[in-house]
Amino acid sequence: MTAYVLRRLLLLPVVLWAVSLVVFVLMRVVPGDPTVSILGEKAKEADRKALRERMGLDKPLPVQYAIYLGKLLQGDLGRPYKAAGDTVAQEIRRRLPPTIELTLAAMAIAVLGGLALGIFSAVYKNTWVDYLSMSVALAGVSVPIFWLGLLLILAFGRFLPIGGNLGVEFFLEPRTGFVILDAALAGEGEMFRDALLHLLMPAVALATIPLAMTARITRASMLEVLGSDYIRTARAKGAAPWRVITRHALRNALIPIVTLVGLEFGYLLGGAVLTETVFDWPGMGTYILHSVQNTEHESIGGAVLVLSSTFVVVNLAVDLLYAFIDPRVRYGHA
Repeated sequence: MTAYVLRRLLLLPVVLWAVSLVVFVLMRVVPGDPTVSILGEKAKEADRKALRERMGLDKPLPVQYAIYLGKLLQGDLGRPYKAAGDTVAQEIRRRLPPTIELTLAAMAIAVLGGLALGIFSAVYKNTWVDYLSMSVALAGVSVPIFWLGLLLILAFGRFLPIGGNLGVEFFLEPRTGFVILDAALAGEGEMFRDALLHLLMPAVALATIPLAMTARITRASMLEVLGSDYIRTARAKGAAPWRVITRHALRNALIPIVTLVGLEFGYLLGGAVLTETVFDWPGMGTYILHSVQNTEHESIGGAVLVLSSTFVVVNLAVDLLYAFIDPRVRYGHA
């Protein structure tokens, strides 16, 4: 186990370097001239040429990448071309916590709901419970998130907030960047309740696909485990039915479920663009969308780099969880 952890940690900088290289290449092949975004389409070619030289865009690509990598090592993700004031790193530092907050809420709904549907579907196989659970899972995979978001707004918009992550009547001094946590730390009960209400609809909309996938994976994994000899032995010894399911079957069925949850968490971090757009959530999704619309290459590259790095770290954490879930996994011999 120790050898595996050390090997993965040593590989982490290599993976992050590869991510930075891919992001740099994508920034250079994305259509659009940064000088046009800054100076406008009517700018003179001489002015554009001077700006390219000042920005280092006239240098060979290896030199540009060396400069870019040097800035990354210093924590510098660049500056937006048009927006004055905050750097890309400062903007991401402000935008990332709301996205993580939304993703965590969505994954909590998805995991709890998906496990419940999958377990009941496996235990009551080929009954109306099974058919109903899998129908819900199929609907969750099939319904587009933006359409579901609009339906939620139409159905519950009179009772729940439909935009932002906090009411305009509240002022919150940011400590951690997580609105719910900051409201709790400040002891503002009404603000905490308002933040939860703002979070509810976008979290439900974002949770539909991972909930459906978790339910299907849980069902398949549980059915495989429930047919094992040790489960029949536990039942023959008189163990309570739900103790057999939760203590013996579920723990041994968790490996594929944890893998899926880890992957889905990473996907949701970078794939919440539609949900954040529909509900005007001030997170990374809307930040990337606005950056694309304004051809802000530095902002797009910084956001993609941060989200990709987060995805890599989450996958590493999921791998390390395997040994705690299933002692049979011997990473030291992998």
